[in-house]
Amino acid sequence: MSAVQTSKMTNWRWVMCAMLFFATTVNYMDRQVLSLTFKEFIQPEFHWTDSDYGTITGVFSICYAIFCLFAGKFVDWMGTKKGYLIAIVVWSLGAVMHAGCGWVAVHFVDGVADTTMLKELGEALAIAGSDEAAVAATLAKFNVTANTLLAISSVSVWLFLACRMILGLGEAGNFPAAIKVTAEYFPKKDRAFATSIFNAGASVGALAAPATIPLLAKSLGWEMAFIIIGVLGFFWAAIWIFVYDKPAESKHVNEAELLYVNQDEDDAEAAKTAAEEKPMSFAKAFTYKQTWSFAFGKFMTDGVWWFFLFWAPAYFQDQFGHKASDPMGIALIFTLYAIVTVLSMFGGYLPKIFVEKKGMNPYAGRMLAMLIFAFFPMLALFAQPLGDYFDSAWWPAIIIGLVGAGHQAWSANIFSTVGDMFPKSAIATITGIGAMAGGLGSFLINKGSGVLFTYAEEQGAAFTFMGFDGKPAGYMIVFCICAVAYLIGWSVMKALVPKYKPVVVD
Repeated sequence: MSAVQTSKMTNWRWVMCAMLFFATTVNYMDRQVLSLTFKEFIQPEFHWTDSDYGTITGVFSICYAIFCLFAGKFVDWMGTKKGYLIAIVVWSLGAVMHAGCGWVAVHFVDGVADTTMLKELGEALAIAGSDEAAVAATLAKFNVTANTLLAISSVSVWLFLACRMILGLGEAGNFPAAIKVTAEYFPKKDRAFATSIFNAGASVGALAAPATIPLLAKSLGWEMAFIIIGVLGFFWAAIWIFVYDKPAESKHVNEAELLYVNQDEDDAEAAKTAAEEKPMSFAKAFTYKQTWSFAFGKFMTDGVWWFFLFWAPAYFQDQFGHKASDPMGIALIFTLYAIVTVLSMFGGYLPKIFVEKKGMNPYAGRMLAMLIFAFFPMLALFAQPLGDYFDSAWWPAIIIGLVGAGHQAWSANIFSTVGDMFPKSAIATITGIGAMAGGLGSFLINKGSGVLFTYAEEQGAAFTFMGFDGKPAGYMIVFCICAVAYLIGWSVMKALVPKYKPVVVD
């Protein structure tokens, strides 16, 4: 027996997985600061409508989608270490820049002395509500006109859009880089499990966010919430510089671990060929059904996760009166993401059982697991009815948590199908294409939801759907769309690639 076979294997791959987990956690915390400060702090200050918020989240999604298309190519071109480093520095910078939007808006709009006046005006108008006389008295007290309010709203929307674009530019690199690291450090049979672990960072980020961000915003101001959370990314970047190297070049990976990581290679010549492969072009990538299968699955399902991420805090305040900074609001959102975090961890383990215990190939095992997870979102059909029937936000919180857990389990497996079927040199590119498709789907659902909710609220009892009227009817419509999205996505994916068929580059 060789020395390699008898030596104890190092476990540096799990350190890499931990780094991916923390990066994804920071990624989702940065993304969620806006949703947790929008309804209670930012909307009153800048006088946004739901449609304005839908525009900001929707444009973020479409920009993220476009950037994702090129982020994969960028990571393949720059290499994993530099590509990931640049990505997190850019998105952290974008996150911090949100804090300056109020200051810049004041300098662009005549009639507003400073940010303190802007906040006080917002608080006074929130108290005035829809009472036209009270609103007019408030404007007169502050010597502000309706045109000034419109200018504040318009300028602030554009400023936030600019910051969200920078945030999206950097965040687009997270998953292509993370999936590439997973493919570098894990054999195929472990990739879904490793992906589910680092992908759980999205749930943990979403879990930590409601416990910290609203309290930061309430005690220090919403601006400091963006700054404090944004700075976390710079700390991660400093650590990444010192801990990452490719497995074959890392001083922390011994021969036994390297042999384990490369167990999918048939022989040394195959490993050499894989190392020398060139990145796949976009034109070539779109000639494969496997690319379209992955992209369609992402298009149908990513928007569901992003809808709940961006709109859940507003939903609990709109429908049940629980603000994000109130103890009840924090408890609801925390519970929601606690369910997501705990249950989604099993998402990568289920196909591992199918592969190791049932003898299925990785793709077949993953598709079976994804079919099971595709039924979880069907529970969204009951969120609004049960919440209304029991007059309690706990039912929707628990149900949305189960839906989110199903999504994260689905997500871990759909990402891993890329590593199953494409060569390592193309993984970041294909992942970027899929993320782009997911961003397009997210744009449609977020912008569409904002327009729908504003319209439904204006129509009131005249707008009905399945026994609900006004804005509750709007939420019910979106919940129905979320419920069936995964089964549609899975069916099309299965039709395009019915059996395991790895891509062979000519």
